[in-house]
Amino acid sequence: MTRQTDAKAIRFYETGGPEVLRWETVAVGDPGPGEVRVRHGAVGLNFADTYFRTGLYPSPLPAGMGVEAAGVVEAIGADVVGFAPGDRVTYTGSPLGAYSTVRVMPAEHLISLPDAIEFDTAAAMTMRGLTSAYLMLRIYNYREGDTILLHAAAGGVGLIVTQWAKLLGLNVIGTVSTAAKAEIARAHGCDHVILYRDEDVVARVRELTGGAGVPVVLDSIGATTFHTSLDCVARRGLLVCFGTASGPIPPINAMQLAIKGSIFVTRPALADYIADHTERAELAGELFDHVASGRIAIDINQRYQLSDAARAHDDLEAGISVGSSVLTV
Repeated sequence: MTRQTDAKAIRFYETGGPEVLRWETVAVGDPGPGEVRVRHGAVGLNFADTYFRTGLYPSPLPAGMGVEAAGVVEAIGADVVGFAPGDRVTYTGSPLGAYSTVRVMPAEHLISLPDAIEFDTAAAMTMRGLTSAYLMLRIYNYREGDTILLHAAAGGVGLIVTQWAKLLGLNVIGTVSTAAKAEIARAHGCDHVILYRDEDVVARVRELTGGAGVPVVLDSIGATTFHTSLDCVARRGLLVCFGTASGPIPPINAMQLAIKGSIFVTRPALADYIADHTERAELAGELFDHVASGRIAIDINQRYQLSDAARAHDDLEAGISVGSSVLTV
């Protein structure tokens, strides 16, 4: 006999602005084969969430919202191994539905959470931290002393990447929109900060690198920064387009890559770096170790009630958020 648990969740029935998000009571049943029921302690807030809401990332409607949260396993279904009721877990990249107090979801997405990591910290960093992990450990063979260009250096991923880059002995040039964000980026280890609204980013990068450019550009902005990023890459360097905050990157002209110095371009997705359970555990383990030891600090600068998700989306799209944000349950 299936038991029902009342929960609260954010759902949307049509695409559009933040106003389409609805706070509703939902019934959550027992987990089926390969599933778990998780009671959330905190929920992650990511810019990509807005893509589902607007329809940029299509999803069958009606739908839940969000792909990242942390909490405790309440129940497990048949064939679930490695997890038991009472286990502390976090996850990212699951089916939509993380904006909820309780949910049933596939167990395959769960990551065991050490006691040293609080739920709100995990919700704020699982996606951003694993993204930072593959950018630092998998995407390029960095050498101590390398200089990288990092767009959105005061964002959630930016602050983690900067700290991780310093652990690897890298020099970081970061771009930000305001003087206040510049101070935050510097406080987390950014060596040089460029106010992209006031300065010529390409000219400044070339000046800082003796005209050579940087071997790697990490670009989470997309449409508005793509060409600038290309012009900052050194000969035979790499442009990593890992986000589209300003829209999708434009079509790539292969001949332009040759003209600009035989540049490599990649558009990675986190899902392809955590699809393998062993690799995901390795990346998560290194991330958790850095955070638990204090080598990497996770700044939660915005907290919203889960029921106030529409305002959180407003702030995300207005660009006023700094670092990581969480929805409290």
